Amino acid sequence: MTSTASSTDPRQDLAPHEQRPAWQQRLRRFGHPAATRAEPAGDVRERLVPPYTRPGPRLWGALGVPHALGERLVRWSGWGGPLLVTLVAGVLRFWNLGSPKAVIFDETYYAKDAWAIVHRGFEVNWDKNANDLILSSGGHLPVPTDASYVVHPPVGKYVIGLGELMFGFDPFGWRFMTALLGTLSVLLLCRIGRRMFRSTFLGCLAGSLMAVDGLHFVMSRTSLLDGVLMFFVVAAFGCLLIDRDRARERLAAALPADADGRVRPDAHTAETTRLGWRPWRWTAGLMLGLAIGTKWNGLYITAAFCVMAVAWDIGSRKVAGARHPYAAVLKRDTGLTFLATVPVALAVYLLSWLGWILSPTDGTGGYFRNWAATDGRNSGWTWLPDWVRSLWHYEHEVYKFHVGLSSPHTYQSNPWSWIVDGRPVSYFYESPSPGTSGCPTGAGEKCAREVLAIGTPVLWWAACAALVYVLWRWFFRRDWRAGAIACGVAAGYLPWFLYQERTIFFFYAVVFVPFLCLAVAMLVGAIIGPPGASDTRRVAGATGAGVLVLLIVWNFIYFWPLFTGTTITMDQWRARMWLDTWI
Repeated sequence: MTSTASSTDPRQDLAPHEQRPAWQQRLRRFGHPAATRAEPAGDVRERLVPPYTRPGPRLWGALGVPHALGERLVRWSGWGGPLLVTLVAGVLRFWNLGSPKAVIFDETYYAKDAWAIVHRGFEVNWDKNANDLILSSGGHLPVPTDASYVVHPPVGKYVIGLGELMFGFDPFGWRFMTALLGTLSVLLLCRIGRRMFRSTFLGCLAGSLMAVDGLHFVMSRTSLLDGVLMFFVVAAFGCLLIDRDRARERLAAALPADADGRVRPDAHTAETTRLGWRPWRWTAGLMLGLAIGTKWNGLYITAAFCVMAVAWDIGSRKVAGARHPYAAVLKRDTGLTFLATVPVALAVYLLSWLGWILSPTDGTGGYFRNWAATDGRNSGWTWLPDWVRSLWHYEHEVYKFHVGLSSPHTYQSNPWSWIVDGRPVSYFYESPSPGTSGCPTGAGEKCAREVLAIGTPVLWWAACAALVYVLWRWFFRRDWRAGAIACGVAAGYLPWFLYQERTIFFFYAVVFVPFLCLAVAMLVGAIIGPPGASDTRRVAGATGAGVLVLLIVWNFIYFWPLFTGTTITMDQWRARMWLDTWI
C-alpha cells in the first residue's frame, strides 16, 4: 500500500544510550515515545538515512500491474510524479497570463522598477500617466533618468525585469518570471516532500496542494516581489534538506560494522568525523542571500534556517552515537555553517546592488548614490569608500520607513487573521455592464470581474488543523520533519507579529504557503494510517483523506473566477464572499 508520513521512525535523532526523564516517560499517554536504555533494533544506517518507502505487492496485485512494470513505475515516479504535477501547475499559471491586460495592484511599482533597473541599474521616477502609456504603446516608452526612492532591494526586480527583456514591457512580460518561479516552486516542493517523508505520494501531494492554492496561484500570476521571495526560501530549504541527507550518509559510511555486517553507533566516529565542505549548504547560503536581496524579511528566515541546520547536525551526530553532540557540532560543524550562510548571504546581497553602486555619483545615478560626497561628507567614517557610506545611509532610511509605515489601506490586515484567510487583498476589480466583457446580456445588473489574492479556503482551514498536528508531533514525538515544517511557518509568519501597528497585507503569507502544504500532506499521511495498519483502517483513512483532497480541489475550481479575473454575475460573486471581511 502507499506509504504515509508516519512510516519513517520519528525518533531517528535519539542517541542509543539516551534515556528520558520520568516526566517525559509519563507523557507517553499523550503520544510521547519514551526512550529506554536498550539500543533500537535495526542497522543505524537506516536511522541516519531511512530508505524510501515502496508500494507493497498487494497494491500492484489489486491494480493488475505486473511486478516488473510496477518496479519500473516506482523508479520513474521519483521524478515522473513531480514533473507531472509541475506540468499541471504550469498550465494553470501560464494560461491567459496577460489577463487582465492592466497594471494591477503593486505591479504599478515593481513592473516599472524592474524595467528601469535592467536598463539603468537603478529605479526611476515615472510620469503619473505612465501605466496608461505603457499599455497603449505596447511598452515602447522612454525610460526616465530621475532616480526614485524605493524601499526594497533589487533582486526581485531584476528577476521580473528578465521576463520583460525576453517578452516585452507588457503584462505577460512582467508576469512571466513570477509564473515561472511559481511553477518551479511546485516542482521543488514535490521533491522536498518526497525527501522529507520518504514517500513519492506525499511529496507529490504537497506539491499538488500548492498548485491549487489560490494565494500561491494569484501571486504566481502577478508581478510582485513576494512570489520571488517564496521561491528562494523554498530553494534554500531544499538545499539544506539535501545537505542533511548527504551529511548523514557520510556519517553512516564512517561508522564501523560488526562481524555480522551490522553498523552500530560509535561515539568516537560520531564526534570526530568531518563532513567536508558541504556544497549544498553553500548553495543554501546563495539562495538565502537572494531572498534577503528580494525583501528584508528574508533575514528572519535566514536566521531560523541557520538554527534549524545546526539542530539537524546535532541530531545527526547524536544518532551516530555521539555522547557530546553539542560539543562535536560546535567544534566540527558550526564554523562552516556560519561561513556558508552569513558571509555568503551578505556577499550576494551586496552584489545585488552592483547596478546602483556603478551608477554615476554626480547626481544622475541611483537615489542617495552621491550622499557620501554631499550631505554626508561630514558624517564620519570617511575612511570607508563613498559607496559603502551612501549605501549604509540608504539602508538606514529604508529601515526607518519600514518600521514607521502606518498609512491606512483598505486591504491591510493583522497577521492574526492570515491563517484563517481573514482579509484577502483585491488586486483588480471591474464592473462590466451587461453585454460587455463577458457579462451576459440578460444579467439585469452589472457583473463583477476581480482578481482576489486569497488562499483556497478549505486548504487554509485544513492547514490550521494540520499545524496543530505538526506541533503535537514535534513536541511529543520529536519528529524532525514536523519541527522543520514548524520552523518554516514560524520564520515566515511570526516576525510580522512584531509589526502589528504597521501597514501589512495578507499576501505576505505566500512565503510560508509551501510549509502549510507540507503540514497538510503530513496530516493526510496520518489520516491514511501507517503501512502496517489493517485493511479496514487503511481504507477508511484513504477515504477520509481522499474526501479532504477532493474538497480542496473543488474549492480551487469554485474560486477560479476570483483568481483569474473571469467575469461572473453579481449573484455568483456574492455567493463566493463567504465572509464579510472578504469584501
